Amino acid sequence: MPFDYNLDFHTTDFRRQPELYRVGKGEQGVLLVEPYKSEILPHWRFRTPEVAQESSERIYELFLAYLKAEDFVGADMARKFLQMGFTRARRYANHRGGKKYDGPVPADKKGQSGAHGRAELPRAPEDPEKAAAAAIFKQKWDDAQHHPEYVQQRALFETQYGR
Repeated sequence: MPFDYNLDFHTTDFRRQPELYRVGKGEQGVLLVEPYKSEILPHWRFRTPEVAQESSERIYELFLAYLKAEDFVGADMARKFLQMGFTRARRYANHRGGKKYDGPVPADKKGQSGAHGRAELPRAPEDPEKAAAAAIFKQKWDDAQHHPEYVQQRALFETQYGR
């Protein structure tokens, strides 16, 4: 099922109401789903490889703790933050300043990802520091999404809630 952007994310506690959570595609909901956003976001950094290493390790620790508590939504959100660490670091590696598309996001597309008809800006020479940070997050993201307990809990969640 697609991610439901119509939910009231300001008042919904997804730990208490996991049935409302949808895995969605990629990083959907990563900056919306509480209380997980507030628990994970303070640890999410990718400025340098050293910062990315510390950040990805801390987020992976949270991922493991959520799995141990059988809190699939938390584990999936931690996985999404690891994925976002990779994608954002890659964007900054390829586009100085992190801006990938030309022009503002159309008002009716705010909060969604993608070009939405905007032209992609040319790539800058690759920033090796951001590329290294991306590789660090990529490894942790791969570890998370292939973790046997995560795979099992995801299958159970999708069977139980159809998402």
